[in-house]
Amino acid sequence: MKLVIFVKEIALHFSGLQTILILSFLLMQIEVCAFSIESCLNAQRAGARRVELCGGLYEGGTTPSVGLIQKAREVLSIQLYVMVRPRGGDFCYDEEELEVMRFDIEAAKKMGADGVVFGILKPDGQVDIERTKALVDLAQPMGVTFHRAFDVASDPFEALEAVIATGAERILTSGQQNTALLGKELIHQLVEKAQGRIEIMAGSGVNADNAVLLAKTGVSALHLTGKSVRKGAMVYQKQGVSMASVLPTEEYEITYSDEAKIKALKERLKA
Repeated sequence: MKLVIFVKEIALHFSGLQTILILSFLLMQIEVCAFSIESCLNAQRAGARRVELCGGLYEGGTTPSVGLIQKAREVLSIQLYVMVRPRGGDFCYDEEELEVMRFDIEAAKKMGADGVVFGILKPDGQVDIERTKALVDLAQPMGVTFHRAFDVASDPFEALEAVIATGAERILTSGQQNTALLGKELIHQLVEKAQGRIEIMAGSGVNADNAVLLAKTGVSALHLTGKSVRKGAMVYQKQGVSMASVLPTEEYEITYSDEAKIKALKERLKA
């Protein structure tokens, strides 16, 4: 009832288009991609609607550990969606990898996750409707986000219809560009073509500085990491030994989702 009154008040002072735009900003869902419990808690304190929980930071996100999922569910009252991606690399999976994904979906369901996140493509870059739909059905009653495998699909509009056919509730996309800001025109086109049949969520490079521009595309959600880096607790630091072949940060630095950056984005949308 309060929401209805609020909408009527806005409509009294603004045009129809302005009213829709204002409401879309105020009702925008914020999803935070988190790789640790610290990041989960920061996202929740900052007012995020949902956490996408991942492992494999330097591979763009892979399935998190059972322990991380269980602890995240314990500390979060907001929605928890679990990445289901058995490895880095492409999104064309063999039967053994699909079996791993099925096990991981069942595990996430048992631990109380609200949803899972995955995407499957065929070798020719089309969405694998049959295999994706089978996993969507397995995931029920959890929700499903089709992740940025969408951004390397051969045709974005064919991919849109294919994902809708799988029964997934949401697509995460950067508009088939490296960042959502670069892909905002395609994102807007996808929103228009979807016509409310599926949620479109913009992700990759999302921050407080571009949130308003991205919100104007008509998306229902913004996805960000809100990344910051800090020094770890190690005082002694062994030089010349690395635990990974590729590291975008120093070996002894910790990457986390920054509560202040997530709050800044939300505040920008309210301004």
